[in-house]
Amino acid sequence: MSKNFDVVVIGAGPGGYVAAIRAAQLGFTVACIDEWKNEKGGPAPGGTCTNVGCIPSKAMLQSSENYDHAGHAFADHGIEVKGLSLNVKKMVARKDSVVKQNNDGILYLFKKNKVTFFHGRGSFVQAVDGAHEIKIAGATEENIFAKHVVIATGSNPRALPGAAFDEKLILSNTGALAITDVPKRLGVIGAGVIGLEMGSVWRRLGSEVTVLEALPAFLGAVDDAVAKEAFKQFTKQGLAISLGVQIGAITAGKNDVTVNYVDDKGAAQKAVFDKLIVSIGRVPNTIGLNAEAVGLKLDERGFIAVDADCKTSLPNVWAVGDVVRGPMLAHKSEEEGVAVAERIAGQHGHVNFNTIPWVIYTSPEIAWVGKTEQQLKAEKIAYKAGSFPFLANGRARALGDTTGFVKFLADAKTDEILGVHIIGAMASELISEAVVAMEFRASSEDIARICHAHPSLSEAVKEAALAVDGRALNF
Repeated sequence: MSKNFDVVVIGAGPGGYVAAIRAAQLGFTVACIDEWKNEKGGPAPGGTCTNVGCIPSKAMLQSSENYDHAGHAFADHGIEVKGLSLNVKKMVARKDSVVKQNNDGILYLFKKNKVTFFHGRGSFVQAVDGAHEIKIAGATEENIFAKHVVIATGSNPRALPGAAFDEKLILSNTGALAITDVPKRLGVIGAGVIGLEMGSVWRRLGSEVTVLEALPAFLGAVDDAVAKEAFKQFTKQGLAISLGVQIGAITAGKNDVTVNYVDDKGAAQKAVFDKLIVSIGRVPNTIGLNAEAVGLKLDERGFIAVDADCKTSLPNVWAVGDVVRGPMLAHKSEEEGVAVAERIAGQHGHVNFNTIPWVIYTSPEIAWVGKTEQQLKAEKIAYKAGSFPFLANGRARALGDTTGFVKFLADAKTDEILGVHIIGAMASELISEAVVAMEFRASSEDIARICHAHPSLSEAVKEAALAVDGRALNF
């Protein structure tokens, strides 16, 4: 087997495996190194996203939503379910099966595209004759050489001081996805994407869920109108959400966890949980890269320092995804991975941070792209707004889920779309139309003039665009 490659990618998460495949498509000899292991010790490419993040969480969200519908919503459709029971172990096993299908799919794509895969941890050794020597520590140890290196090592969950993850009582996203019995009392620290999604899963399955958030505002990065609606819906569903809290001592007992905190009124509180999920953000994963030895520069927050093209401080070394600046999103990582492969080939890879969509896969789903209304006000940008509720959408009524709305924000003078915000069923799918429109700098009038299928949820997008000019037809 050759030990010399045009491109070596360290990490096979969304950014890494896509970078490797695109580089191979462009005619380079490519290797990808990844150390994730499945329960049998075999390779499990796909990174956090596939193994303990995006994919398994969506599997659990779907399973728990099915259970919730069977116990509640089906009756409205004339479907009577008697003797409903829950098998959490089978639900988790299905989630594991979905993960394995994705792992195997990536290995297949590597083989199809002639990407050489190494199972182990990759680290820098030295620069040698215009190439980089990379050490692979796995079942066996070997060194390979690359003209270009792409670092895509992702991120790790941030722990609270004094409350290390044991993945039994104090859980990161990894442990939260491996619970096999429904905890009666579940605590969640952090009301972000992971906290709300995992809290929603176990609330549906029967847990009493308490969410503790340090910030005074709920979903501060989300448009205010959407955040307000989301808070109303989540609390209505049974999530107990406390904002503006100060977390104190966290003590793990034999079978429970005690959390001391101060509430937003300054009163000392204590809560005891059977499990505690800590989801307070993620930190870049540079462990084991041997960055110091080769002079790879990190920024003040520990991310690998890169320029606008994802070039690092080392010649022909690039970095993408969670380990560099920008949103920690799998699809952002993928776009950077493709762009870097194309830049290595002398092409002009494209990533537009202004049109990267965000999604929270709760029920209702939340999705947005572009500026929020509060951002436009802060930046003193004159805008027009238009909204349309799913309550007035025929397909939503037929589905039996009329929660939420679509909101458009457009430039007051040019009508260019500045942001689109959706809360409701299938928001994760509906947002794509807005992303395409904004990438081509479309106006709200452009969307308003496009024919949308009837009946469809997408009609709410068209109606919200019409509402920017005060001429919605069905509300």
